[in-house]
Amino acid sequence: MGSESNNLEFLKEIGLGSTNIGSFINGQWKANGSSVTSVNPSTNQTIATVTEATVEDYDEGLQACSEAAKTWMTIPAPKRGEIVRQIGDALRAKLDPLGRLVSLEMGKIVAEGIGEVQEIIDMCDYAVGLSRQLNGSIIPSERPDHMMFEVWNPLGIVGVITAFNFPCAVLGWNACIALVCGNCVVWKGAPTTPLITIAVGAIVQKTVTERFGKCLLELSGNNAIIVMDDADIKLAVRSIFFAAVGTAGQRCTTCRRLYLHESIYTNVLDQLAGLYKQVKIGNPLEKGTLVGPLHTRSSVENFKKGIAAIKSQACHGGKILTGGSVLESEGNFVQPTIVEISSDAAVVKEELFAPVLYVMKFQNLEEAIALNNSVPQGLSSSIFTQTPNTIFKWIGPRGSDCGIVNVNIPTNGAEIGGAFGGEKATGGGREAGSDSWKQYMRRSTWQVLV
Repeated sequence: MGSESNNLEFLKEIGLGSTNIGSFINGQWKANGSSVTSVNPSTNQTIATVTEATVEDYDEGLQACSEAAKTWMTIPAPKRGEIVRQIGDALRAKLDPLGRLVSLEMGKIVAEGIGEVQEIIDMCDYAVGLSRQLNGSIIPSERPDHMMFEVWNPLGIVGVITAFNFPCAVLGWNACIALVCGNCVVWKGAPTTPLITIAVGAIVQKTVTERFGKCLLELSGNNAIIVMDDADIKLAVRSIFFAAVGTAGQRCTTCRRLYLHESIYTNVLDQLAGLYKQVKIGNPLEKGTLVGPLHTRSSVENFKKGIAAIKSQACHGGKILTGGSVLESEGNFVQPTIVEISSDAAVVKEELFAPVLYVMKFQNLEEAIALNNSVPQGLSSSIFTQTPNTIFKWIGPRGSDCGIVNVNIPTNGAEIGGAFGGEKATGGGREAGSDSWKQYMRRSTWQVLV
């Protein structure tokens, strides 16, 4: 299969060949567009090619989806849940090869690839239970002898657009709930991970809003971890390491800013630097690898530009403590990097989608919260402390302004379940939380004379 066929026999288990059709329309695989190439970021060699859909193919598929939605929304929710359960079972049967494909095509290590597919399976299980809890409500009316009833109905069709860094889990977070809510789903995968699609940004929000539609966006993170002077240092160091280098820094919830209380600054930084120097970088399919490649050559170029920008910030203390280099290889490998820098440096306000961690000092909780909230992005945040009063301030109205507010776990320890960043440049909506199903339905309210 492609240039690496001898090592990729497992792809046959999930129905992939050297050439593949990239869209499934009205019950059959069909595509009449140009071909795209799936590239292994560890070697930059071709894995396989995929024929894309044309606009005409898309229109045909959307029409078929619209017709199917008329039937699907009338099926009782518990029966829809049973079908989603069967989807989960089918994924369980192919968990290992699908996880290895995520690792191969995206670049994250095998454990993360398998874990991503497992997240879809978990969402299928969650959706089965949810299918029996889509309740409306009875609301007292201000008019005498009247009652108001609230019911939730499907939207019809839900579009899901996934990025390269989570090429299939994001589909599960959204599609499983959308399906049990009575919607049909159209999936558009990232062009650089077309194979896992088979076996975007502010423009989306603007376009959808103009037609008064709903959208749920997860955009940028630039997430921070705060370590207080009373924190469990061992736990904090392990968590920071996982949050900063996992998926080679290519998660929306990757920790990019680290704020350390001045009294524990040197201790934490020394331990963290020690872990960075021991990390194994290499082929994500190999046992023991902790950091795989960046996804594309352009990602490597962005890393280089980011390192150059950091070095130009010498007046703000921009100093690379470890890492900062591109490794000599056929693949897209870079060194996980720790940077000591001032919080007012311009580069700290931007999100470099690579394993680069900015480290800064603070003196008290109020200062730390202000620093956490000082960037335009607001997806995930975390604090490490053992003091209840500090925790309540952190999660309260004058605490973190992020959608996901963690305590004593990494920023990427809760990929789902939180609201996104509201007014900040992170997106909006709620994904897979307790009331996330409301994103995929419309509310109807009506009155009855009793």
